[in-house]
Amino acid sequence: MLSRIYIKNFALIDTLEVSLHNGLQVITGETGAGKSIILGALRLILGERADVKSISKSEEKSIVETEFDLNNQFKKFFIENDLDYEHQTIIRREILPSGKSRAFINDVPVTLDVLKELSSKLIDIHSQFETSNLFTSEYQFKIIDGLSENKKAIEEYQNEFSDFQSLKIQLKKFQAQLSENRKESDYKEFLLNELEELKLDDIDYEDLQNQLSIQENAEMISENLVQILSRFHQEEVGILSFFNEAKNKLSKISEVSSSFSELDERLETSFVELKDIISELENESERIEINPANLAILVDLNNKINAQFLKHSVSDINELKELRDQLAGEQKGASELEDKILEIEESISKKEKTLQSLAEKLSKNRKKSIPVFVKKAEGLLKKLGLEKARVDIELQDTPEFNAFGKENIQLLFQANSGFPLKPIQTAISGGERSRVMLAVKKIIAESDELPTLILDEIDTGVSGKVAEEIGNLMREMATDMQLIVISHLAQVAAKGNNNYKVVKRDISGKTQSTIIPLDDEEKLNEIAQLLSGSKITEAALAQAKELIG
Repeated sequence: MLSRIYIKNFALIDTLEVSLHNGLQVITGETGAGKSIILGALRLILGERADVKSISKSEEKSIVETEFDLNNQFKKFFIENDLDYEHQTIIRREILPSGKSRAFINDVPVTLDVLKELSSKLIDIHSQFETSNLFTSEYQFKIIDGLSENKKAIEEYQNEFSDFQSLKIQLKKFQAQLSENRKESDYKEFLLNELEELKLDDIDYEDLQNQLSIQENAEMISENLVQILSRFHQEEVGILSFFNEAKNKLSKISEVSSSFSELDERLETSFVELKDIISELENESERIEINPANLAILVDLNNKINAQFLKHSVSDINELKELRDQLAGEQKGASELEDKILEIEESISKKEKTLQSLAEKLSKNRKKSIPVFVKKAEGLLKKLGLEKARVDIELQDTPEFNAFGKENIQLLFQANSGFPLKPIQTAISGGERSRVMLAVKKIIAESDELPTLILDEIDTGVSGKVAEEIGNLMREMATDMQLIVISHLAQVAAKGNNNYKVVKRDISGKTQSTIIPLDDEEKLNEIAQLLSGSKITEAALAQAKELIG
């Protein structure tokens, strides 16, 4: 319940504070007194766009603050949004002189999305110009689902439908990726095969270059090794024979003079090293083989590797390995993508079965409730002066699931007898809209826990008996909810549990609007004035007393 409104520095309002109560709260006032300004301020609480032009004193901020009496059903919202739950919760919106706005719930800054989510559960503002939502499928489903007690079922369905939509988006995304991958898949697979055929992990590129150089120069290497070894092994004049003779002579010298011992040891070491070198040269000489077939294999492998270097603009084997691994990963990724697509398609299939079952349940309940809606709506419309009005709800199966099941809805209406029912948006006149919407609001109020409902001059254009019925209907609606009504009708004002008047005054040379609660006598005078105009007559007072009852 909305228990308090506080407005400061907003349009014609300098400071306004009013306490509200449960039941029917009726606000009256002359045209232009500022009723629409109060509603405009309340719309800021609903998260509507703030306009710096609304600030009266441009150097000060504008404040709109509302206080609500909440029950425990709202605790979940506060927990989910990391807010402190208070039974008396304050929602505030501030417009700064810079044009920026801020929102608060119990003095904690919140985003407009959070503000909207909470306030939409607390206030429903409806004016005579806002009946277009009656034409939307969403609103029409809300009407029939309320009567069908589909609240839990539609919530479950819409959760499943949300998951279903997410899965379809994922599927579309993965299918697009797979399609894109397949466009280049064949070429990438060809590149991967080329690299895998080279068996890069088995190749030592430096060793390959060395082997290739040896094979290309095998004849020259072999000839030179033979000559080197021949010089070492020649008898009497060979290097090895001379070296051995020198070593033996130095050894004899070192026996008689210790100063030559170190040189003797060094020469002995060199001789051993020399013999080892000669041995390795002999081994290498034996291994050198002029083999054209082996040379051709090495040349072919080297050419293939160089061709890959050139093709992929790389310069070493490791870069080719990285490229090979990348291509292999992409091919594996495509396979994994196909697996994901299959998995999502299976999940979608399961969701479709669940949605089908829930949609059938929703539709079955709705069809049962259509006659109930028709009876209630037509009964209310007769009371509201539309004696010949007929309504119906038509459900049409759809091939695809939507946010409300697997069917479309159409609210049908006809104000006159002898004519066929038509979609309400094409059949209803401006004068009928408000009364039809009031009847619908009454039906919804019976079947659903509406928030504080604010009706702004929804009774415009009616009088007499119809006005009386509208007042009775509003009083009846207010027995289970807080109903705030802005009205010019005495018949409606008379039914108020609490009455208020918006007045415009000149204070210190400046026009200001405010709202004042009316006591019983003031209420009586206000109703009389609504009946007779500015001059209150005895007849008007008597009629006002009769209306109040």
